Amino acid sequence: MADKRIRVEQHGGLGLLWIAGWLFTIGYLDLSFWRGVLAIVLWPYFLGADLAAPVPLPG
Repeated sequence: MADKRIRVEQHGGLGLLWIAGWLFTIGYLDLSFWRGVLAIVLWPYFLGADLAAPVPLPG
């Protein structure tokens, strides 16, 4: 029993990066509650759709 070792695995911070992107998307796009819930999975789509939208030229 004394030879048993505990193995600790450290995972990367990819989950934290995903949550940061999700929270940024909710704030940047001013999403409603249910769109924010949907953005948990689709936040890259929401950002891409907003940033790819044509910007009207002044004048």
